[in-house]
Amino acid sequence: MPSEVRSEREKSPLHPHVTKVVIPVGGLGTRFLPATKAIPKEIFPLIDKPVIQYVVEEAASVGLTDILMVTSRNKRPLEDHFDHNVEIEEALSRKGDETHLDQVRESSDLVTLHYVRQGAPKGLGHALLCAESYVGNEPFAVLLGDDLIDPRDPLLARMIAVQERFGGSVVALMEVDPRDMHLYGCAAVSPTGEADVVRVTGLVEKPGPGEAPSACAVIGRFVLHPGIFDVIRGTGPGRGGEIQLTDALDSLSRTRAAPVHGVLFSGRRYDTGDRADYVRTIVRLACERDDLGPDFRAWLAAFVSHDFHETR
Repeated sequence: MPSEVRSEREKSPLHPHVTKVVIPVGGLGTRFLPATKAIPKEIFPLIDKPVIQYVVEEAASVGLTDILMVTSRNKRPLEDHFDHNVEIEEALSRKGDETHLDQVRESSDLVTLHYVRQGAPKGLGHALLCAESYVGNEPFAVLLGDDLIDPRDPLLARMIAVQERFGGSVVALMEVDPRDMHLYGCAAVSPTGEADVVRVTGLVEKPGPGEAPSACAVIGRFVLHPGIFDVIRGTGPGRGGEIQLTDALDSLSRTRAAPVHGVLFSGRRYDTGDRADYVRTIVRLACERDDLGPDFRAWLAAFVSHDFHETR
């Protein structure tokens, strides 16, 4: 566990520790149709590892290995990926291919996974209600499967540290182009004594032109107080006719009993729920890999400067 999290816990013995993670993956993935008709978008590969494994590895990297996935009827491949595949493992073992055998077993041995189905796609708030009995009366982390945070720019450890220091709930915030704010939840904020921590005083889900209270967009990482469940139950459908977590957090931010703070993140984030960003993520990861990078970067440079223009 990172020293940052340990040191903050030592300072804050009165706040319960975060031990559980909820990953909502019940969405329909309509932006990737027709591929998502049969394949969950969370299982799409980023070269040779599915998107969802990166998210699970992020949780495991800060010592959170007890994870609930909120799924839906077409998400069985997610469970299969994190299960043992005896046939493949035995075949690799017979061949003496220890490298691939370790890679196949890694996802199965990484964390303890639980699953619950969300009966209908009624929004992120509704998905979290499906996790209430699993969470109990403790703060918990929520990681959205579309958002990848580069492990070189740790965010979750900092959010846990902030939650265990201040209590309440913590959201991840990132400054985005105002023209893109309609794609996000947006936070009204006030400063605290720490440069990367703000107090959230209100939230708006996907604000229209002129409605955004700041340039701080909510991205897919949360550390939530268990009181959020009561608030969600009292929250009616919002944007898109769904029960929005943003609306529940807006209500919570206006009370003093359970404050909402934001951690300002300026590192590398990849939105794999967007088609263009998904492709950019693959290109970036390929460029940075030792086994693929040199040849791929040379091909990419030639394609962009020469081949692309000739084939247009």
